[in-house]
Amino acid sequence: MIARKILILALLVVLVGLQSRLWLGEGSFAHVNTLQAKVSRKVAENGVKVQRNKILRAEIIELKRGLESIEEKARSEFGLIKEGETFFLLIEDDQG
Repeated sequence: MIARKILILALLVVLVGLQSRLWLGEGSFAHVNTLQAKVSRKVAENGVKVQRNKILRAEIIELKRGLESIEEKARSEFGLIKEGETFFLLIEDDQG
């Protein structure tokens, strides 16, 4: 009879220990919910950052193309020569 009471008491202690782990501390329901909320916030933040990066990439491409078109216009209209390039001026002979 005493052994039975000790066994029941030991089982209750184990049960309380497992329940406390389930409800309190690391790995508990509250802890998991907190982590899930943090993950959700980070996913949302990352989505915003991905969109911002796409916009920035598009702006960079536009600026690069813009610079190329500006450079092309400067070469054709104003005779722009880059450093290290050699310029040849060909003149047609109209007296032919």
